[in-house]
Amino acid sequence: MHELIHYAHPMPKHFICWLFILTSLLGSSAMAQARRDTTIVLKAITGLQFDQPRLVLKPNTRLRLVLQNTDDMAHNLVLTKPNSRLRVVEFALALGERGPKLDHVPPMPEVLAHTRTVDPGNADTLTVILTEGAYPYVCTYPGHGSIMYGVLYVVDNARRLPPLDADPNVPNRSGSGDHAHHAQKAPDHPYTVKLPAVYRTFMPDCSPAAIAVGLPAVGTGPEQSYCWDAGTCRLRYAWAGGFVDNGEQWEGKGQRLTKIVGDIYYQERTEFPFRTATGKPTPAVRFQGYRLVNRYPEFHYAIGAVTVRELIKPVAKGRGLIRTFTFDKLTEPLMFAVAPDDGMRYQTSLGPVTKGSVRIPAGTRQFTVTMSTL
Repeated sequence: MHELIHYAHPMPKHFICWLFILTSLLGSSAMAQARRDTTIVLKAITGLQFDQPRLVLKPNTRLRLVLQNTDDMAHNLVLTKPNSRLRVVEFALALGERGPKLDHVPPMPEVLAHTRTVDPGNADTLTVILTEGAYPYVCTYPGHGSIMYGVLYVVDNARRLPPLDADPNVPNRSGSGDHAHHAQKAPDHPYTVKLPAVYRTFMPDCSPAAIAVGLPAVGTGPEQSYCWDAGTCRLRYAWAGGFVDNGEQWEGKGQRLTKIVGDIYYQERTEFPFRTATGKPTPAVRFQGYRLVNRYPEFHYAIGAVTVRELIKPVAKGRGLIRTFTFDKLTEPLMFAVAPDDGMRYQTSLGPVTKGSVRIPAGTRQFTVTMSTL
């Protein structure tokens, strides 16, 4: 039996008003909840780019933005305040040795949200709720931020957005706008380069995992550059007289090879410089990333169970490079091999190169090779 409750007096008007407001708020909240949960998967793909250079979202949407790394290099995803991408990239590069601990994300108010550094084959997620605006997203991993970016538009009416090929907030477009302005500043480069500089790009005579590094002039030596192959973990070649011309990639031809500016003076002619000293087959080599040491990249890779860190700097006179190798757990001796006809003179911290190689004893922590043109 249901009990009926009767009110002896009518409900006050102010109570009815508050009840109406509360009901409206609850209804609005339910509607907002119904539309504000959205997940977008953004992929990092080959060629220093995201698979979607532009995203569109309704205001006040709770966005789960997933970075899925399908590339062979580490990446991150940083969402910034409007018009803040270049500033964030600049501060990220200035982190130097602190970069890896901070996932290469500078602690600054312009950063709204970010993922961790995501290794190949992995993913990470950031979650935000944004009001109307144009929010850049960018990979701030060293050497990536100048070309690996996009924009998240938070708008009610997507029809008001410019065509993708005319959007000033996305990369890889030709014609007018910011990129054309940079091209006028430096015909062989889309913006002013501060050396040392690191580019993950497509290079001639190298695997798709090429890394181009521009070096500053030291002493009386010229500006030099080199190409390091992350796919095979070795130096491929070096040149003097300039860095790279990647203008065609900036004009939307992302699969084109970057052009070398200058003259190649060294080309690696060995399959891999490190060999076992016991005659056993060389263990598999695995690239493990790199970090910046005073803006110079230090490459990390493993030869079997041995971890190697390689830092390359220019010589102070003439053309040549100083390669410093740091080993961890070198329990068996290694041989470092060079091609006798590569046109280079070699000096090492372990003595002269004999018959095309030098022996690295077990337990060695550091080994330096200075190579210069004859």
